[in-house]
Amino acid sequence: MSGRARLALCAYAATLMASGALVPLVDKVDWIAHAALLLGIQSVVGALARRVPLPRPLIVVVQAVLAVVMLTVVFAREQALAAVVPGPEAIQRLGELLQAGADDVGQYAIPAPASAGIRLMLIGGVLLIGLAVDALAVTFRSAAPAGLPLLALYSVAAGLSGGGATWLWFLLAASGYLLLLLAEGRDRLSQWGRVFGGAAPSRGNGPSGLLTPGGGATAPVRTGRRIGVVALGIAMVVPAVLPSLSGGLLNTAGNGRGEGGGGTISAVNPLVSLQDNLNQPEDREVLRYRTNAQDPSGMYLRMVALDQFDGTSWRSSVRKVEDVPAQLPRPEGLSEAVGGVSVTTNISAADSYEQKWLPLPYPATSVAIEGRWRYEPAGRMLVGDDGQTTRGKQYTVTSLLVQPTPKQLADAPAPPGTLAREYTNVPDALPRDVKATALKVTAGAANDYERAVKLQDWFAAEGGFTYDTQVSSGTGVAAISRFLTAKKGFCVHFSFSMAAMARTLGIPARVAVGFTPGTQQGGGVMSVGIRDAHAWPELYFEGVGWLRFEPTPTRGSVPEYTRPEAPSGEAPAPAQPEASASAAPSAAPSADPTCTPQMRRLGECGETAAPGAVTPADPGTPLTTVLLAALGVAAALLVPLLPMLWRMRVTSRRLGPGGRTAEDAAARTLAAWREVIDTAWDHGVAPDESQTPRRTAERIVRLGRLEGPAAEAVHRTAGAVEQVLYAPRPRPATGLAEDVARIRTGLRAPLGALPRLRATLAPRSAVQVLWALSARWAAVAGRWAAARHRLTTRWSGALRRPSRQRG
Repeated sequence: MSGRARLALCAYAATLMASGALVPLVDKVDWIAHAALLLGIQSVVGALARRVPLPRPLIVVVQAVLAVVMLTVVFAREQALAAVVPGPEAIQRLGELLQAGADDVGQYAIPAPASAGIRLMLIGGVLLIGLAVDALAVTFRSAAPAGLPLLALYSVAAGLSGGGATWLWFLLAASGYLLLLLAEGRDRLSQWGRVFGGAAPSRGNGPSGLLTPGGGATAPVRTGRRIGVVALGIAMVVPAVLPSLSGGLLNTAGNGRGEGGGGTISAVNPLVSLQDNLNQPEDREVLRYRTNAQDPSGMYLRMVALDQFDGTSWRSSVRKVEDVPAQLPRPEGLSEAVGGVSVTTNISAADSYEQKWLPLPYPATSVAIEGRWRYEPAGRMLVGDDGQTTRGKQYTVTSLLVQPTPKQLADAPAPPGTLAREYTNVPDALPRDVKATALKVTAGAANDYERAVKLQDWFAAEGGFTYDTQVSSGTGVAAISRFLTAKKGFCVHFSFSMAAMARTLGIPARVAVGFTPGTQQGGGVMSVGIRDAHAWPELYFEGVGWLRFEPTPTRGSVPEYTRPEAPSGEAPAPAQPEASASAAPSAAPSADPTCTPQMRRLGECGETAAPGAVTPADPGTPLTTVLLAALGVAAALLVPLLPMLWRMRVTSRRLGPGGRTAEDAAARTLAAWREVIDTAWDHGVAPDESQTPRRTAERIVRLGRLEGPAAEAVHRTAGAVEQVLYAPRPRPATGLAEDVARIRTGLRAPLGALPRLRATLAPRSAVQVLWALSARWAAVAGRWAAARHRLTTRWSGALRRPSRQRG
């Protein structure tokens, strides 16, 4: 195999091995087989284009056009011209699938269903990365930069998968890159001709300084392997031993802690797991709390605020984080004139509830909790740092129950310009019917407060919307139009649609994600289950700050300040914690003699019943699945290559260094002759065992159209074989490996690209493996039949002897 062909094969393998990190992202893995097939076609076409040869930029263009054609045939065949040519309709169809895939990615938790859009994104991404790797490593002969697209592919997959079994996928991807580097190193070394290196120990007392033109691994190659393995080990170990690097590029907890503050909080989209939480077959407890609030129906536990709408989904902005202050600053925009009550809440998280965001009543004024937590001021959120999660945490929160009057909200002045620009921004791709619908719904409203209440009431009661957690309409701008038309969805759709419509009206808005208050249990304890996961819009009013609205029907509670009979502006006296409430969070209520089986199952029967645990929404891909998928990918790569690998192994053994004795020299000569015959067979010259070596050489020269050095090499090798077979004292032959290489080059020269490719990937002489297996099977079957015959004879003789004795 030529050096460039070896590089192309290794580039193909490296891309597929890095693509393995995408396997945990979807619930089906059959897409990887389709990607492997299309990527193989793309690589073969690139290899053929390089053999023509074409200019290097044109080779990349040809491969790119082929990738588009293949994606069209697979995903947009009905819209294509002649089912192949990607016309305008086919391109539009591919664009629609990509948009649908982006919506699905924003909606579904990992592993997501393998929809057509997601499959297009996966397979198209693999082809794109494969094109970049092939162009850099093979076409432009620079394998080192090819690691960048491979790293990008792995990083995106690892970031989306949440870290499930990423060490195994990293090992697979890094091994593919290392294989590519070694192939390039071997190719560069081969261009220097013979390389002096220490030969591997051989049978007998062979010399240790042999020339190794094509035999075993040379010293530089072995050194490169060792360096690569050491580098791979360092890359795996260093992130594990340095805590500051454990977060990773896409860690949701932020990176760069530092002393006394600083660092940032990374963008995260918790909406993708909400639907799975709401559709859990069993509502299992994640939190429980005690509060001194007189009415806990408004005690929403808020985790994160999503304030950035990019047209694909709502996300949390990347912002600076700082150490958690003893007393949190006063909420933004809240004036002293607005009434409120200070509330104290003791919260306990289940041991199996792991979340980087800390659920808090809003707006919290102080938080007492142990661990590594950071504070993000704009969203008033606490996020775990350096792997900190909510698992088993107990904490106390003091918060404000803000009670504005309708008059205060109606008279709210315009928000500051900077805040208004940030929180009223909508993407240009937002359909016009969204704003038109918002204007129609809020017609007649005198101020932003009345517009907000009209939007809430239209979604919750007057607009004919239906609550349905099975809807799969995505979270992008197109999803809003579909939701407003179908009028069916769950809290995610209601919250982001109302927030987007409020922004079109000039009202600052964002989306909050967390939990509804839960259900009342015995002993004043509130229990929050996984099905209480919720999303709701928050709108800003100057002088009051950010306020919760509830547009989702049948979920949560409508805030008092949006009801027709709103409370007066007088603020009640701050409520005090109940005397019986423990200063520390309680994990379970008091024992109740009237405990029902349902309460016992949920752990509501006293101190002996532990809080109900919940399995994380995204537990990660099981290790067995990862291993099976890795084995499947390895098998898909190796099985088609087995004939080629077998031939490479046989050639290496036949032409490798031999011993110094006459017997070893004779065996090496016969092995080289066998290699000549098999090489000719691979290139279309079938063997004829009835011919003498001289006649066989003439036949190979004639049928293989050999001339010059190649023809002379065949006759020279045949003469060496005759010396071994017939001469009384054979002369030792030299240069057999070089002669075999000349013969192989001569046999390939008159052939076209496809016959050459077949001779490499599917050598005809590999059928000898089947013959050998058949012979071994026949031998085993014969020995088994003979053994069975002997056993039957012995038993029949043993049975006849007693009968003769009785006679």
